[in-house]
Amino acid sequence: MAGDIEARLQELGLELPAAPVPVANYVPALQAGNLLFISGQIAKAADGSLMTGSVGTDLTVEDGQKAARLCALNILAQAKAALGSLDRIQQVVRLTGFVNAGAGFADHPKVINGASDLMVEVLGDKGRHTRAAVGASGLPANTAVEVDAILMVG
Repeated sequence: MAGDIEARLQELGLELPAAPVPVANYVPALQAGNLLFISGQIAKAADGSLMTGSVGTDLTVEDGQKAARLCALNILAQAKAALGSLDRIQQVVRLTGFVNAGAGFADHPKVINGASDLMVEVLGDKGRHTRAAVGASGLPANTAVEVDAILMVG
């Protein structure tokens, strides 16, 4: 049975992908007390395609924002896999976003707004969070963006 958050995703026309499987020696999510730590999620769409390239060189800021939204959807997919229901999310505490950025690119926060905006659209005030946005000269699989999360859960 779908909960309120899944109904909100559907209302927004968003498809929650299957939770991506780790590609190295780590777990995708780990709960410690009432905190759920979600490992970095890359810009992988529900159909398996990957948004790749360097923002500011190969991709626009808007492309980067779309990639960040995909990362946020994958974070929610991992949360659902770990918790059974997205309705157990009480608060998004922190997002850390990494942008595969070209030399001289300085709009990392605008790119990561794609993930932040999605969390607020889907979760309302529970989606508001602290954040860091960091530039990198490269990311795994040449993905455009990677985002990890800390969620408070019940």
